[in-house]
Amino acid sequence: MIYNLDKINEMAEGDQDFINSVIAVFLEEVPEDLEALEKALLEKDHDQVCKLAHKIKPNVDLLGMEQTRAIALELETLGKQEANMAEIEKRFPLLKTDINQVVAELKNDFHL
Repeated sequence: MIYNLDKINEMAEGDQDFINSVIAVFLEEVPEDLEALEKALLEKDHDQVCKLAHKIKPNVDLLGMEQTRAIALELETLGKQEANMAEIEKRFPLLKTDINQVVAELKNDFHL
């Protein structure tokens, strides 16, 4: 398991509906943002890469996905710096793999 619910549990203070709501938002938004990020990479759109990586970052952070958050931060920074797109593209597959794995785990763990 590459996620943990420590931060969410701390915020929820035992409110299972809140936890379920956060998970539902993650499952709805993050895959869409990931898809848009992949499209931005194909279109070599540094600005969109930066914005979408920035949007993904707090969502994965909330689930304790430190490695994934670090990759999103790198993508955001490289997008902002208009770095070589090949450098940015090299980091994307790991982000995509981590997010897809967590989406599958969450759906299974929360029976969604």
